[in-house]
Amino acid sequence: MASIGDFDPLNASIPATKVEITVSCSTGFLLLFSPSALFLLSVVCVLYTQGIGNKEWREFGRTEVIDNTLNPEFVRKFILDYFFEERQNLRFDFRMEKPLVGIPGKKCGTIICKAEELGNCRESVMMQFCGNKLDKKDFFGKSDPFLVFYRSNEDGTFTICHKTEVVKNTLNPVWQAFKIPVRALCNGDYDRTIKIECYDWDRDGSHDFIGEFSTSYRELSRGQSQFNVYEVVNPKKKGKKKKYLNSGTVCQCLHCSFWLCCSITVSYFCTITYHYRTCFPGNPAQPTSLHYMSPYQMNAYAMALKAVGEIIQDYDSDKMFPALGFGAKLPPDGRVSHEFALNGNPQNPYCTGIDGVMEAYYQSLKSVCLYGPTNFSPVINHVARYAASVKDGSQYFILLIITDGVISDMAQTKESIVNVRTTTLHCLAGLAPFPNGAMIELDGDEVRISSRGRYAERDIVQFVPFRDYIDRTGNHILSMARLAKDVLAEIPDQFLSYMRTRGIKPSPAPPPYTPPGHPLQSPIGHPLNTPPGHPLQTQI
Repeated sequence: MASIGDFDPLNASIPATKVEITVSCSTGFLLLFSPSALFLLSVVCVLYTQGIGNKEWREFGRTEVIDNTLNPEFVRKFILDYFFEERQNLRFDFRMEKPLVGIPGKKCGTIICKAEELGNCRESVMMQFCGNKLDKKDFFGKSDPFLVFYRSNEDGTFTICHKTEVVKNTLNPVWQAFKIPVRALCNGDYDRTIKIECYDWDRDGSHDFIGEFSTSYRELSRGQSQFNVYEVVNPKKKGKKKKYLNSGTVCQCLHCSFWLCCSITVSYFCTITYHYRTCFPGNPAQPTSLHYMSPYQMNAYAMALKAVGEIIQDYDSDKMFPALGFGAKLPPDGRVSHEFALNGNPQNPYCTGIDGVMEAYYQSLKSVCLYGPTNFSPVINHVARYAASVKDGSQYFILLIITDGVISDMAQTKESIVNVRTTTLHCLAGLAPFPNGAMIELDGDEVRISSRGRYAERDIVQFVPFRDYIDRTGNHILSMARLAKDVLAEIPDQFLSYMRTRGIKPSPAPPPYTPPGHPLQSPIGHPLNTPPGHPLQTQI
């Protein structure tokens, strides 16, 4: 059981994991400025986070400053603690050295934010690269080459992770050695594709593309060797010129050095199906009822639905939620029901998003007559049947029961919870206005639930006394944030425990997308020897 006594805003919660956020902007974003001012333009992204229960924004960090480009891709990442049970609001501010002027009726580009869960990889690596016979791009000189490193993502896209310095006026550059976390290169996946692009630097930001090649951390970890010499290929040139071979080569000129050990945390991906069950005690027309529909504020049931639903709905793929009520007489014959569709459609009880659930709840209060007893077992068995049909871990079911705390069928409810042991169901996240012995017993934090000599395999019940979460100053935002935090706190560990005990592993990530004509479509063999005249032959 959780209570407000467990909530200490001065002590940070334990995050479920960490996420890395990468920021970039698409073409047109900086055209908000006069084109003539682009040569003087500098841009930086500042990330702000918002505290629980208030609207105060605090600066979390900022990227590096990028000059003279319409498509800034920031190398510096934002690494945040991720809390499953909390709503974490973020704000991205872009600061320029000139005032922002909008262009009426014209699209001004897109801000792109990508987030990926970080593996628990603590290894860092020192690497160094050099180029040989790169293409000449400058009319009055040679080239000013630099390298840009991209990590492939699980959806086949790429995220920038490192840039080298610019080496001026040379076709045979030797870039400085650099140290980078392995997590930034491949997030702990040694075989993940790493794309490296080579550019000729231009003062106005319109850097000329020389070519690209792909590798992996496993290949790079071999260090300086005959296998780590890469042909730099420009796909456009390769498609137009039959005799085109490459735009030079790049190789490692330093054996990799490593720090610390690497451990990888397994992450599971699934669809979470969220079921709502609402008990109906008291006359909703009376202020003493928990269902009272006040014109000034949400009632306790609505606050609980919204607080938990707004967090959990982002983990459901289609955001269609079956919402049922129990403990009411239904029209037209006054039949008592312990599992009826809040939207009035028993063939399709699904509601669209949390707003759809809220609307169905409000409408049901106008059409049903609230009535006892309060039986939990029918709704638990109802959801358990759905969960039992999913054996591969592709879906995980969460059942939220909002009730006044009275349980009329305690023995049957315990039996239902014990039977849930073989299903992907986090059976109950219970809310009640006050603690009572029956709900505390179901919570199972102290003594595991048992029925007829059998014990529940997992502690899948979380009971939260709603009354303890009402903020005394009337701050409902804070009340709802606290409530959702404790209701959902046990779900990540229960989810992982279920998958691990049954040996269910994450589905493999899809292979990175390779566009037609990309050099990866026709693998390029590595030269067996360092080319004659390469800087390595004279400098290393």
